[in-house]
Amino acid sequence: MPIRVKARPVSQGDRAPSPYFAPWKPTELPHISYDDVFRDVIKSLSRYIADCVFLPLTFEQLRTTSSGDCLRTLVDHLAENVLNPAIVNALLALRWHYSTGPDSSGVGDARANACEIVAWRFLTRLSEREAVEFCLYEIPDPKQKSIFLRNAPDLGESNERTALLPSSSSNEHPGSRPDTLRGASQRRTQLIQSLSKLTMSMQLDSNDEEEDENDPTAPFINLNALEIAAIADAKRFLSQHVVQKIITGIWSGDIIFWDRLSAGSIKKPRFYNPQTADPFCRLRVPRYLKVYEVVFFGLFLFLYYAVLIEQNRYAITPREIMLYVWFAAFCYDEVSEYIDAGSIFYSADVWNLFDMIMIAIGLVFAILRFIGLYNQDLYMVDIAFDVLSLEALFMVPRICSILSLSPYWGTLIPCLKEMGKDFLKFMVLVVIIYVGFLTTFSLIGRDSYSFNHMAMIVTKIFFGSSYVGFDIMESIDPIFGPPLMLIFVTLSSILLMGSLTGMLSNSFSRVISHAREEYLYVYSVYVLEASTSNRLTHFYPPFNLLALGIFRPLRLFLPSDNKFRQARIMLLKATHLPIVAVIKAYELITFRVSPSKDGFDSFRGPRQTSRRSPAPPLSSSRRSHISSRHTNHEVISQPSPTRSRQDQDDSTDAPTDVEVRIAELSSKIDRLTALVAMLQPGAGIETTRT
Repeated sequence: MPIRVKARPVSQGDRAPSPYFAPWKPTELPHISYDDVFRDVIKSLSRYIADCVFLPLTFEQLRTTSSGDCLRTLVDHLAENVLNPAIVNALLALRWHYSTGPDSSGVGDARANACEIVAWRFLTRLSEREAVEFCLYEIPDPKQKSIFLRNAPDLGESNERTALLPSSSSNEHPGSRPDTLRGASQRRTQLIQSLSKLTMSMQLDSNDEEEDENDPTAPFINLNALEIAAIADAKRFLSQHVVQKIITGIWSGDIIFWDRLSAGSIKKPRFYNPQTADPFCRLRVPRYLKVYEVVFFGLFLFLYYAVLIEQNRYAITPREIMLYVWFAAFCYDEVSEYIDAGSIFYSADVWNLFDMIMIAIGLVFAILRFIGLYNQDLYMVDIAFDVLSLEALFMVPRICSILSLSPYWGTLIPCLKEMGKDFLKFMVLVVIIYVGFLTTFSLIGRDSYSFNHMAMIVTKIFFGSSYVGFDIMESIDPIFGPPLMLIFVTLSSILLMGSLTGMLSNSFSRVISHAREEYLYVYSVYVLEASTSNRLTHFYPPFNLLALGIFRPLRLFLPSDNKFRQARIMLLKATHLPIVAVIKAYELITFRVSPSKDGFDSFRGPRQTSRRSPAPPLSSSRRSHISSRHTNHEVISQPSPTRSRQDQDDSTDAPTDVEVRIAELSSKIDRLTALVAMLQPGAGIETTRT
């Protein structure tokens, strides 16, 4: 009999309301003036971000759909009306805060993505020189800001009468990077807690009655936007073309932080001008630092092989003395790098882990070597050389670390790093199973096998020698041996190894899918690590031992005044003159061969005055400049409808429009399916048999 299905209408009161997605309503834009301090900028931006991003939206939804209209409005507002130089710093600091917050609903990640999107879209509205100013602006110390602004006009001696931007004098205030000796995790925790205190109080009326020592943004003092981006793992921001051009400019030396070596020099970002800059300032260029590092490690490796091949068991040879000198210079250079870059940047570079292991092995070798020679213990001396032979495991890859600056090798290193993390996590389960079966086999087979012998057998089985287990399973125990061994072989050879292979493949795929971002992040971290030093004089190893032996004892009873700094400068020029001569010869030849090869002609000196230069406002001319901009550009209060503006903002490697539309269509189908499922139980389906 056929079945007739008749739908009976439901009463209006029993029907559940359909899900309603309210359109975005314009939120009050943040009012940020030029004189607002960093903490006020963070509060203003956090209020707006929290109001307009309240759903767990994905990165692509915020970037390509109407859900990101509020972000476009904010970008237009910041680009047209806001001149505060700490805008990018505040956005990236908020990005870090939202991404690390205890939020399981996904709203925190959405707000973090929103901050990152606004930061790079804001930079795309600026010229290259203006982007440099905002990205390299260091958050000043409020207590020292007024002092610096009074003394700033008297500090320029180069063709550029002023630097790109105001910055606090790190040389006049030693240790301006606070807490660099703390651990990386403790430093990160302090920064996160600082932002949490600030954003939690954003609902309150923030008056200026709070004491300066309770300023929650104090840990961010003297950090620029690129450093905050590296700390916050803002890989999409660092991979943008405008940001990468700045980082490449720092790498190649077109953007410098020191233009002269004198007792009154102050670290400020500048465009390199070869006619006025001190040639010895080229020693701070990251590209030349990397080349010299390779040469230094090459000589280090040569001395290492020479000492190991000779292996004099009775006395210390001149080659071994030179090896000790090289090793001491290497240790001192690593300590200085750790202090200058800070624990966060130092721990972000995977090659620094190799350096620390090399230092540890070298110290153990030296201690065992001296003890053996002092006690005439040849066995101890042999152990010392055996320990030194372990150095090659890390020194050979370290000298090849320059390959990590290439896109291919620079992508593989993050992949291996993530795979190593997942491997260590998985090995916890392996150890638990291994210990359990080892204990069982040792106890039931104690009459036939010792514990050490059984441990070796179980290890062989785990690494693939399954036949060993089948040969001895009956000799372990005729009753429990065969079934237990079959279970262990199945777990180790099939289940565990298969799961490990699949998990490592997923880790590799997860990282390689963002290969460009991962490579550029590694590259950016190295450049920032090499360029963030606040030292006026940087001695290359092994010349740093001369500065250590001469000036460190003098500091005990002599003040560190300008004469002291001038003496260090004289020693630097005397010892590094051949290196500077080679650098200048290389730059002269390169410039003559291809003057515009690197594409950074706009970074070689000032050609025009920046409209948005974050110099301190001096008089009414500044206000007239701002008002003229307001008359030429309408204040944007609605999302920009032009597609060209959106394409300019989203200049990043991302899925194509087709992929985005397919994803949106899939989500809409899922929502319609859920809606039908909600309506079906109340539809009152009536079946009648005819």
